[in-house]
Amino acid sequence: MGILSVLDREHTIAPPGYSRWLIPPAALAVHLCIGQAYATSVYKTSLIKHFDTSQTAIGVIFSIAIVMLGLSAAIGGTWVERNGPRKAMFVSACFWASGFLVGALGIGTGQLWLVYLGYGFIGGIGLGIGYISPVSTLIKWFPDRPGLATGLAIMGFGGGALVASPASRQLLSLYDDGYDPNVSTSVAGGGALVALFLTLGIAYFIIMMFGVFNIRVPADGWKPAGFDPSQVKAKALVTTANVSAANAIKTPQFWCLWVVLLCNVTAGIGILEQASPMIQDFFRGADGKSTVAVAAAAGFVGLLSIFNMAGRFVWSSTSDVIGRKPIYAMYLGVGIVAYFLLATVGHNSTAIFVLLAAVILSFYGGGFATVPAYLRDLFGTYQVGAIHGRLLTAWSVAGVAGPLIINGFLDREGKPGTLTAEAYRPALFTMVGVLAIGFVANLLIRPVANRFHEQAATTTAAEATK
Repeated sequence: MGILSVLDREHTIAPPGYSRWLIPPAALAVHLCIGQAYATSVYKTSLIKHFDTSQTAIGVIFSIAIVMLGLSAAIGGTWVERNGPRKAMFVSACFWASGFLVGALGIGTGQLWLVYLGYGFIGGIGLGIGYISPVSTLIKWFPDRPGLATGLAIMGFGGGALVASPASRQLLSLYDDGYDPNVSTSVAGGGALVALFLTLGIAYFIIMMFGVFNIRVPADGWKPAGFDPSQVKAKALVTTANVSAANAIKTPQFWCLWVVLLCNVTAGIGILEQASPMIQDFFRGADGKSTVAVAAAAGFVGLLSIFNMAGRFVWSSTSDVIGRKPIYAMYLGVGIVAYFLLATVGHNSTAIFVLLAAVILSFYGGGFATVPAYLRDLFGTYQVGAIHGRLLTAWSVAGVAGPLIINGFLDREGKPGTLTAEAYRPALFTMVGVLAIGFVANLLIRPVANRFHEQAATTTAAEATK
């Protein structure tokens, strides 16, 4: 008990003079690890072969993980606010690493349900707790630049696949002599997949411990030098009042933003989950062979991760200047055009395909990084972490909807390795409609009514008990 007490909130209060710029690296350590979820397409085909099942059945693993991300973030959001980021990060690391170990057991024994339970259910809990654990802390450290702060950390989640994709391919080739990442028909054996999951589980736990022991919360009353909170109100939709998590979900603003996040994530997550085989299928000739090699497709996954990661930082930082509502209008409006072009002309050139996909993924990542600051603008800092957790249930729904839309259409069109660009068009046009709904929802967002605001004395007393 004495050892674990170091995880308590009171032991994480930063001393006077502590640099707030040390907080983003601690958050990054966690987000880079759990961002591995975006690299599942690299070994998706190997899992299909190993379990002799469909794309949809393997895609369910990813969907369960995202569902649990949203649910655990929603249920655990208030707990994270109360116990602080250090304890939350530690719990996240335990669940995330355990998910890989249980998933390895499922692969080794040929029991797909154990992979659902491990990587999907248990690992998904680690995803949710880890994702929200630093957000409220970052916003408190950077009240003057909340978009920049959350972008710095959350870009790590988008960039996780940038590390995990090439690392996974190299580890699979190390563990399986018959696996060649440069040959399109090559798949890794079950033993290599087991070894990969064990390696990732152990490595990620160690890396996440860096974040656990380096995170700090600001002392009560701390604010950046030269920061005047009264000036925050000058921007549209930005409040200096506070709304509790319980009241936030009663507002139309929360549910409009929920729909916005749902639509933006649904549109992007379908591509991410299918990224590696998708670029090969788009450029498959009449002879059934793709002009895009597997290694190049894996590189495409890495490139998407770069834009996903960069979008989280660049667009969220831009939102500090132009505002959250205008930046979401760009994400959704330009996204509609990009998806339409991807469906109609994306197959004509790999350069066009990659450019459009990169733009879409930069908006997808930007949406994630900007939403905590959007919540802070609308509801204040009082329980923004808990509100963020509840909002992430939209991600849970999108984690099911996105892959199901893509995989559902593809399973009807044919088997993996035989599909062409035409097979993707119905799904891509569906995404155009999804983004249009999100665009309208964003237009409907207005300032929160005064009746939902907390009394100043209430929030001050609540903060004092933390």
